[in-house]
Amino acid sequence: MIVQWRKSSHSGGADDEHRVELGRLAPRAGVGVRDSKDPTGTHLTLTPTEFASLIADLKRYLETYA
Repeated sequence: MIVQWRKSSHSGGADDEHRVELGRLAPRAGVGVRDSKDPTGTHLTLTPTEFASLIADLKRYLETYA
């Protein structure tokens, strides 16, 4: 299966050093997270539950420290 990677809408322009891409892996296999500057490198694989928890944690962090 070919993964369609999508850059985060919160990533900046081409000069942004912190760019993240997400990709839906095979059905029910989870979500891939990778560094867009290294597309041939490895990626982190999260289950849908883990991914939802990560997003919730990030939102709480941003609400506290932004």
